[in-house]
Amino acid sequence: MKLLLLCPHFEPDLHAATGEVMTQLVKALADRGHRVDVVTSLPWYHQHDVEEAWRGRPWRREATDFGSVTRVWPFPTDKTNIPARAVGFGGFTSLVAGAALTLERPDVVIAMSPPIFLADAGWLVAKRWRVPFVFNVQDIFPDVAVELGALSNERVIELARRHERSVYRRADAITVLSEDQAANVRAKCSPPGSIGSDDRVRIIHNFVDLQRIVPVDRATAYRRRHGLGDKTVVMYSGNVGLSQSFDLVRQAATAWRDRADIHFVVNGEGAARRDVDQWAAHLPNVLVTDFAPRDEVGDVLGAADLHLILLKEGLSRSSTPSKLYGVLAAGRPLLASIDSGSEVDNIIARAGAGLAVAPDSPALFLEALEKLIVDPHELRAMGERARTFVETWLTPSAQAEAYEKLFFELTGQKAGRN
Repeated sequence: MKLLLLCPHFEPDLHAATGEVMTQLVKALADRGHRVDVVTSLPWYHQHDVEEAWRGRPWRREATDFGSVTRVWPFPTDKTNIPARAVGFGGFTSLVAGAALTLERPDVVIAMSPPIFLADAGWLVAKRWRVPFVFNVQDIFPDVAVELGALSNERVIELARRHERSVYRRADAITVLSEDQAANVRAKCSPPGSIGSDDRVRIIHNFVDLQRIVPVDRATAYRRRHGLGDKTVVMYSGNVGLSQSFDLVRQAATAWRDRADIHFVVNGEGAARRDVDQWAAHLPNVLVTDFAPRDEVGDVLGAADLHLILLKEGLSRSSTPSKLYGVLAAGRPLLASIDSGSEVDNIIARAGAGLAVAPDSPALFLEALEKLIVDPHELRAMGERARTFVETWLTPSAQAEAYEKLFFELTGQKAGRN
């Protein structure tokens, strides 16, 4: 089967979590005998600007062993400048659509969101070739922007919601990461007053690479490099963005600044990094570091005794932190500040891999933190349960198989006709 994938990030642009997800999915689909043409951006996420080695041309195409990769200019902008981002996404989407229309006819078109505008490019190309269009939703927009207050103009919000609903109506299938997201999207696909039950909405979880991320001894090179010794390390590793409540870390570190046995680590980059750097500079028990290279991720995750998930109130219906799966694979426990009953809350409870508390509550967060770190033996046991649980999770191969089944269903083809 010939597949066309439109996505914002792809190898080597792997600092973005979706770049890793899409790269591994494409390779797994290729292993199953499919050809995949990818249209994506020139690498830019790490420095929030197109990397030096990729500048000079706004459009590049290369042949690969799985098909081809076409990279176009991403129009990078400040994440906090919503109007500029919208214009940038519009320009990027136009280039993606133009590049995709120069490729051979696919059997299925897949577009990933965010940015939601890629769905317009995907639908346009699918309509041109009269083939099914699959919309892959990683985060639900505009919900995330509205919850964060980044979008507050009622007229703009209504226009954004109309666009969102129009995308869902035009898609032949919509894939999401969790039951929370599925309920959210189904409600928007259904007529007002009815119960959401649209069978076009499918849950296909992101994978976790159990071969690349494995449990390691806590005395990792990362721990040694930063002089963390035998301290209890409480770590947030991932996107340092506007969706996370880093003030919880600030308040906990401030309350425990005189405790020499505990150190807080924020490992990552994003729109909120500058603010974190500013308050962390005044706290001796906080370390802030950049993303590690891909082959060192397991070393970084393994350096922690406890990992944090810090999603702000109301965001669990529109966003599922992919960092959850990597932490579980590393065999480490979690403390999550997240909506009760959310996917993350349920997984931590089912796995026996930590605790979850209501979001944005410093008192509950600090109480749970103290309860967890007081017993190192139980922390290690939680980590072991985390790894055991995640070994039943999706691998890249299983994720590709789930998508393959959907593609065959949409096209009426049968396995073997690739």
